[in-house]
Amino acid sequence: MRFRAEQHLRRQLDFQRVRAQGRRFDCGAFTLWHVARPPAEAGTARVGVVASRAAVGGAVARNRAKRRLREAFRRQQTLAPSGHDLLLVARGAINRLESGEIEQRLAAACRKIFPPP
Repeated sequence: MRFRAEQHLRRQLDFQRVRAQGRRFDCGAFTLWHVARPPAEAGTARVGVVASRAAVGGAVARNRAKRRLREAFRRQQTLAPSGHDLLLVARGAINRLESGEIEQRLAAACRKIFPPP
């Protein structure tokens, strides 16, 4: 499945809203923040990815961490219900994990946060 443009968090206000109103789930190498959007704005699940210099390292390491988290979300996007905004915050250990391990952690977090009906 593709990772379409409407699935990206883009505005700073959206990032701030997820942090201020959302709930946090620790996944070890990254943190998953999530918040439901108002019903009037419901649509596909959207995701934003953040990697700070202090936590992850230089530009190459940060960009690699963000690419890996976006790809993990792309593969597991069916686990996130529509109408939710997610924020993935990378930590230093993210680039030491295998891609499959990142996907497994994201999938486990989504199953725990959004249990299937």
